[in-house]
Amino acid sequence: MKKSLVFLQVVMVVLLAGCSAFSVMSDYDPKYDFRTFQTYRWPAENEGIRKDDVLVEHPLVYKRVQAAVNQQLQAKGFRLAGSNADFIVYAHAGVKRRKAYYQSFGVDAPFGPYMWYRPWWGPYGGYTYVSYYDEGSLVIDIIDARTKDLAWRGIATRVVKDYRTTEDMQRDINKAVSKILATFPPGAQAAATTSK
Repeated sequence: MKKSLVFLQVVMVVLLAGCSAFSVMSDYDPKYDFRTFQTYRWPAENEGIRKDDVLVEHPLVYKRVQAAVNQQLQAKGFRLAGSNADFIVYAHAGVKRRKAYYQSFGVDAPFGPYMWYRPWWGPYGGYTYVSYYDEGSLVIDIIDARTKDLAWRGIATRVVKDYRTTEDMQRDINKAVSKILATFPPGAQAAATTSK
């Protein structure tokens, strides 16, 4: 029974890693005319991100996120500027421990003297397995540089991966940032679609 439980846990971890596509959402304040946003900057030292942020703990990862954001924003026509920029880009990241439940109705791996036989076969019995995984979130905030109000926020979440190379990490960071900023500025996609 212990062997079958370990086998199932390994399978679930593999399935989680295989299905770990980014989940992305965004929201914005409709009072802003985002067409007036032309230039941006990153926070100054005294405007920095929270001390408990993952990107503070891993400054090289923060630089990779900044490079990906710069690439996406500049491809959209925004220009990196100094203190007189229209908006400020804040990037935050965090990791949360999550719990997943899996139900098995008597189907088990062929270990033990009874092989496939389990007396709890059927809809009224079975096993419940619990596994834990880390879910990472990358948040990109667009702050009005004049008022310091939040104008737009995009978030990507996914199961945390262990990377073998920094190239693999950069590829996933680029993908996450691209998906987050796909809806920035608001209305840009709709305008592009109607103009075709």
